[in-house]
Amino acid sequence: MAVSMADITKLRKMTGAGMMDCKNALNDAEGDFDKAMEIIRKKGQAVAAKRSDREASEGCVLAKTTGDFAVIIALKCETDFVAQNADFVKLTQDILDLAVANKCKTLDEVKALPMGNGTVQDAVTDRSGITGEKMELDGYLTVEGTTTVVYNHMNRNGLCTIVAFNKEVNEQLAKQVAMQIAAMNPLAIDEDGVSEEVKQKEIDVAIEKTKAEQVQKAVEAALKKANINPAHVDSEDHMESNMAKGWITAEDVAKAKEIIATVSAEKAANLPEQMIQNIAKGRLGKFLKEVCLLNQEDIMDAKKTVREVLKEADPELKIVDFKRFTLRAE
Repeated sequence: MAVSMADITKLRKMTGAGMMDCKNALNDAEGDFDKAMEIIRKKGQAVAAKRSDREASEGCVLAKTTGDFAVIIALKCETDFVAQNADFVKLTQDILDLAVANKCKTLDEVKALPMGNGTVQDAVTDRSGITGEKMELDGYLTVEGTTTVVYNHMNRNGLCTIVAFNKEVNEQLAKQVAMQIAAMNPLAIDEDGVSEEVKQKEIDVAIEKTKAEQVQKAVEAALKKANINPAHVDSEDHMESNMAKGWITAEDVAKAKEIIATVSAEKAANLPEQMIQNIAKGRLGKFLKEVCLLNQEDIMDAKKTVREVLKEADPELKIVDFKRFTLRAE
């Protein structure tokens, strides 16, 4: 049977599929719209299955707040071309609206929500069939508090933050905190939010780094005392190239290697343990200042910490939770 342009247009509006896909589906379904929609849906399932091992590294990240509840959600795809498509962005927004309206706490809850003739997951699968790319929902994050705020960085749909406060807060200040999180990527609100495992790992790394630095300082001092430039013998490649250039002699290299081996062993065996621990603790403190939101320098006033900015605005104001999601590797 002949398929009319009106029917093709109608099916396209119902499914979002391309004109040729709609025409072919209607032909195969002999004009039955329900069957045509099922054909398009199965195509989406086939595409999704075929491309399941592909990497979905692009997409759209959006955030929304209802006042006391805020959400971030990401719909991921394979290419930026699809990510910028208006229908793709609209689907992300529609899913976000549904998730917020239902106050979903998990991604599984979101995927199971009714949407169109199926679920949210069905809608994502259908869109995968239309674009021919792998698509997946990811990065579903929520916060709750007396006041919540969202921030979509540069309105590029690639980085969003959400923040919850314990009480009413000035809108500009709330946005400033959300921007701080976007820019500085804190790990926790304060030191209590950083796990002991993470702290211990930082201490261990700091101890090893400090020991290596102390040994290196001793070696460099010994080399200089022997009238050898440490920069000329800091690696085998440098030694070879600097001998070829005539900057050092073979005797210098032999002497340098002996000094490096002897001094390194002696210094490593006699490092002052208390000094190493003190330096490592200092480095942990610097780490906590960098990764704890309240300890960070405020992006609007580097002379103050975020804690000080909040205290000046309202001594009782507290950040109770925050989340950050980005598609880009950092």
